[in-house]
Amino acid sequence: MANPVAEPLPDIMQYESNIWAIADDLRAVGIKQSDCPVFMMPFFALMMLEGRMRNTVKKLKAEYAIAEDENPEGFDQLFIAEDVGFNEYIVLDRKTLADICRNDTTFYTDFRSYLESFDEDLKRLLGVGCGPHDQKFLNMDGIAAELHGKHILLAVATKWASVDLSGYDNSAITTLEEHIKRKWADISASTAGEQYTPDDIISLIAEIVADKIDKPKNRMIHLYDPTCGGANLLFGVEDRLRKNAGYGHIASYGSEYNDALYALASIESRFRESSKIKYGNTLTNVPFDGTLFDAIVANPPYGTKWTGYEREIRNDQRGQFAGGLPGTGDGQFLFMQHILWQLNPQGLAVVVADGSTLFSGDAGSGESNIRKYIFDRDWVEALVQMPQQEFFNTGITTYLWILNKKKAPERRNLVALIDASKGWSSLKKAKGDKRREMTETHRAAIVGALRDFHPSEICKIFNREHFYYNKQKVFLTELDKNGKSISPEDCVSFKISAFSCGDLRLEIRDIPPERAKEVLASIKECNLQTTGIALSADDGKRYAFDPDKKTITVFNELDSATRLLGRGVFGFSLCQGSTRGSKTLKATIAPEITTDYEIIPHHFAPDTNQAEIAAFVKKYIFKPCELGENKVGIELNFNKEFYVPEQLDSVEDILAEIKALDAQLQEVTL
Repeated sequence: MANPVAEPLPDIMQYESNIWAIADDLRAVGIKQSDCPVFMMPFFALMMLEGRMRNTVKKLKAEYAIAEDENPEGFDQLFIAEDVGFNEYIVLDRKTLADICRNDTTFYTDFRSYLESFDEDLKRLLGVGCGPHDQKFLNMDGIAAELHGKHILLAVATKWASVDLSGYDNSAITTLEEHIKRKWADISASTAGEQYTPDDIISLIAEIVADKIDKPKNRMIHLYDPTCGGANLLFGVEDRLRKNAGYGHIASYGSEYNDALYALASIESRFRESSKIKYGNTLTNVPFDGTLFDAIVANPPYGTKWTGYEREIRNDQRGQFAGGLPGTGDGQFLFMQHILWQLNPQGLAVVVADGSTLFSGDAGSGESNIRKYIFDRDWVEALVQMPQQEFFNTGITTYLWILNKKKAPERRNLVALIDASKGWSSLKKAKGDKRREMTETHRAAIVGALRDFHPSEICKIFNREHFYYNKQKVFLTELDKNGKSISPEDCVSFKISAFSCGDLRLEIRDIPPERAKEVLASIKECNLQTTGIALSADDGKRYAFDPDKKTITVFNELDSATRLLGRGVFGFSLCQGSTRGSKTLKATIAPEITTDYEIIPHHFAPDTNQAEIAAFVKKYIFKPCELGENKVGIELNFNKEFYVPEQLDSVEDILAEIKALDAQLQEVTL
């Protein structure tokens, strides 16, 4: 007799609405909507584990011709060898959460036994049987206790038990998981950017990696995400590389510091061919220290402070942060450097970042120095400007940094800027702040521009030197309206015999020590710009400052001869007086020097660079000046590079329009 044909399974997404109905029960007992994901994550993990374990049982019994209701000796070890976790209730007793929920009298006792039957590592991830000082991760014990206290644990567990995922393959379960986590990202807006990268961006990143990675398809690819969250980006890229690009051997690695997201990612990793998820602060713990990766994908958090582990970062001895440290208000460039540090010499990285990574920080700042460090090594192959409103909890413009440690020879010293900001379609229904998506056509345009590496409507190619600039310090000598400043020979220091400033007049010879600072403070507080100042020196000369003309004049009191010194400034200091223990005032007259900075294009060749600076000074600076320190910075500005001037109407067209309007007014008047 032929075996009956199995009924096709319904679309797994049917469970999505059932799951969100559970959130209604939670809200009904006073749990805030923003907290619902916390109460739902551990149960969703249970159902994924249960479904996949039941699938593994069926697979093994089919392979070894074991009857469905038999458990031969050693079957438990056979199952454990599959490395998908173990639960005696599910594997040997063939019980499910649905079975436990049918008996309300023994439910709580049976539910606790069901949880305790998971292996030690899964109990650790689920948060079952934790000690007071243990990590709680998904915190199943705490969540179950709170729901039990609110008298809805059985009702919630029963609804979750109806989400039967057995029979569905890992890919289908992963698809449902991604949709659920995306919804959690919508609800938990405060951490949405950390939890979930949209599917269209995951597809784009996977397509870039598939097109650029330089490794035969029959070789193992080591893929890494240092800020993996629930691993939707990491596993999404892995799945697309397998299904769409034909890479059959992929080992995926991830690191995450959020307890619940780490647990979800770690549980998911058990059902993958070769995957490791580690817990901890990626930057300080460095979970995969010593491992280099073929491809790294990441969407690090934006604007996250790193003050909580600043000491560890500053004391890092591994060399992760050789380019320098950014401001403590944003750690994106810490992750960028970590990624490059763990990328192998032939590796490729695609990193999502906000605009601050392109232009924040002046020349000499940590951010600019890090950009310079990366550009100096010619690791930037391209930057892609993405559309706004692409993420679930922010509408900001984001960018893809495409980092390649082994550029093709013809691409060395070149950087592509790809403007994909207009490559989007509107979603029929907004998902939080996400109102746009990149279709396959939009993504293909980006991948094609990167592959062709030729100038086009959306792509511009630059020598990397184009993005460097000099921040040249300039000391300017200020001039009066006659173009005159105090000359070096007129720069004098002398003791003051008398001082006047507005209504204040002091005869200054010897000042008692207790009044010396008071007198100096009085002089410094005088508003020289409005009252002027006059000083009498011991040599009989008198110096006067004109606040309107900003000039200093000297004249001899004996013959009234005067001489205009030009623009200058007074300085004052205390010195030893003629009487023991007394003080006298010393005045200094010098040119008025102001400091300015000029932004000048930078050239790698020192002689060419100095010639550029000299030409700039000659053309644009009209005051006597001296050059100070020069700092080299890097800035990228898509708006400037892709700027299209607005087309203005011609004068003739404007006059014609005015004439036509005037004629219309005449008709109205008549």
